[in-house]
Amino acid sequence: MLRVVIKSLLFAACCALACTHCLAQGWQPSAGHTQVPIWPGNPPDSEFGPPPNTETTHPEGSVAGRPWLAVENVSRPTMTVYSPSGKNTGVAVIVFPGGGYEDLAIDLEGTEFCDWLTSKGITCVLLKYRVPHSGPQYDDKCKCHVNPKAPMALQDAQRTMGLIRFHAAEYHIDPHKVGVLGSSAGGHLVADISTHFDRRVYRAIDAADEENCRPDFAVALYPGHLWVRSANGGGRRLNPDISVTRQTPPTFLVHAENDDVDSVNNSLFYYTALMNAGVPVEMHLYAEGKHAFGLRPTQYPVTRWPALFERWLRTIGLTAR
Repeated sequence: MLRVVIKSLLFAACCALACTHCLAQGWQPSAGHTQVPIWPGNPPDSEFGPPPNTETTHPEGSVAGRPWLAVENVSRPTMTVYSPSGKNTGVAVIVFPGGGYEDLAIDLEGTEFCDWLTSKGITCVLLKYRVPHSGPQYDDKCKCHVNPKAPMALQDAQRTMGLIRFHAAEYHIDPHKVGVLGSSAGGHLVADISTHFDRRVYRAIDAADEENCRPDFAVALYPGHLWVRSANGGGRRLNPDISVTRQTPPTFLVHAENDDVDSVNNSLFYYTALMNAGVPVEMHLYAEGKHAFGLRPTQYPVTRWPALFERWLRTIGLTAR
């Protein structure tokens, strides 16, 4: 009996070590799904040859009593397509996980969204974009917000939009019903691609880059980096890098007023700019919820935002009423 117990303990220890090793080697999607590199060679702005493969994945923090997985040091961006198993509405959503452009909340704001979307007949495309330093972020060293020299996350987002439209028939989607959904830093990336689609921020490399990279609709959950203080410190305004026009796609915003990471001002300033430009926009603000609530159930009303999003898709004519 003791021998059996020892063997069981050794087996459990080996499994734990294997799991830890697996996490350390980087993120992999669940069985039946495959990561596809979005660039045929080195990504743009890889100035010094092939980027090092130092990607790691580890548990981080806790939301609704469960930890979430953080993916770090992504130098080889990929997309993973999750197709509906039942009905197919023809709608597709490219999902941008958050993480402050430092890492990616790959399950909390990635795969969990894909499981929900596919259950509603929507194809989900999970983009594992490059981090760190691929978008605007807070620098602890200078205690300030900084912008990278090259907008690598935006490059990855534009490239993925082109690939999805180019392969629309293969993925059984309508190329005129492709939207984006992002949380936190991913919410900023939603606004970024929604206002920077008239030209690629990288040199075109194949036919996929000839496709339109404007999203047909956009969803930003507790976005960051969308407002700035005026130079004299006295006023506030929309981030000048986000140039809203009438061509910005219809947008759905969700934010908690007590968000202590990305202030609700981010959504408020973006909403106002969209309204002023005549862009169809719907915003839902909640008193409680804080940051990074994702889809995980809580006792707060913010938990019910997915049903409002589903109704909004019907309102703008992308799914059947």
